[in-house]
Amino acid sequence: MPKGVPNKRYTPEFKKLVVETMMKEKISYRETARQFEISNHHRVQDWERIYLTEGPEGFAIERRGCGNHGCH
Repeated sequence: MPKGVPNKRYTPEFKKLVVETMMKEKISYRETARQFEISNHHRVQDWERIYLTEGPEGFAIERRGCGNHGCH
């Protein structure tokens, strides 16, 4: 098994917690990623962008593949 979990699934609640903690404590993406053991701080940056543009409910939208939402 490779070390680390590059495609680990993060719940919408977790993403919201990460972004809100970062904003509240005014810490960097890198520091936030380290604190929450997220492999890539760019992921935190993406989450913040979603949070600011779509709100916390933006995390509930599945962005990869068609999922159960259909592609039509």
